[in-house]
Amino acid sequence: MDITDQRILVTGGGGFVGSHIANRLTNENHVTVIDNFSTGNSAWLNDKAVVVEANLADENIAESIIDESFDIIFHLASRKEVNDPDLQRQFRNNTEMTHNLLRAAHDAGVTHVVYTSSSTVYGEAPQPTPEDYAPIEPISVYGASKLADEGLLSTYAHSHGFSVWNFRFANVVGSRLRGAVIPDFIQKLRSDPKTLTILGNGRQEKSYLHIDDCIDGMLHTIEHHLFNQSSGGSMHTYNLGTRTTTSVNRIADIVCDVLGVDPQYTYTGGDRGWTGDVPRMRLSIEKLSALGWEPRMESDDAIRAAAETLANEL
Repeated sequence: MDITDQRILVTGGGGFVGSHIANRLTNENHVTVIDNFSTGNSAWLNDKAVVVEANLADENIAESIIDESFDIIFHLASRKEVNDPDLQRQFRNNTEMTHNLLRAAHDAGVTHVVYTSSSTVYGEAPQPTPEDYAPIEPISVYGASKLADEGLLSTYAHSHGFSVWNFRFANVVGSRLRGAVIPDFIQKLRSDPKTLTILGNGRQEKSYLHIDDCIDGMLHTIEHHLFNQSSGGSMHTYNLGTRTTTSVNRIADIVCDVLGVDPQYTYTGGDRGWTGDVPRMRLSIEKLSALGWEPRMESDDAIRAAAETLANEL
């Protein structure tokens, strides 16, 4: 099986990562995108994709769209804000969307699913964190919803013959990124180039992966390894990140350098930026590296490339 001749559905395909996936895949495939565009942007999609504006939390939507014509589903739709103001709704919506999608896919006989999970499922774990680290104890509702989704996907893999590719992302950065530290710093510094307020103490340190490397890593895994395995249900979980980390203070330095400003830093205090923030994160990528993939940019380079792009884009 080769991904270049597949009919593909991308949920959340109007968002940051989703739009990059959809646009990459429409170069060689028939791609349908589902998104309610609450945080995404239809203008980010090229004109080759079929776009359906809908909310997967509505159980009837998935059933009306997913049929036997699709070969593989990339599931990215979710409420992504780690510090969402309505945490109960976030958890409910994320798990409802995944369950609705899996049930409709099962009824239609579509058994290949790619899921974008998150490093937040691990909580505060030793670094570098491997995929088999246990116990997994998320500290945010967002992380808990991602872990719950993984549980649903595992159920369909082991009990209903699905093949699932579950990617646990580090922090992904690049064009179209919104609501994250780099665009936040750019917007703050455009408003006031003399002062920059940093959440927490600035020493939070995590891995940052460029969007191009993120998409390359996913497609490399699917195309060159997993599709060559024997048919039947399976749950394949891979970390996707870099081998290095970057602190929030370092991100501020890079953004200031890109913008050509030299502000005074002020801090809100504490060792984390918000409730549920994991102050230090670095994923082990040895499992994915064994398939012959490595990121082309480490964390600092990914931050700089993203800052340069977003400075022009925002």
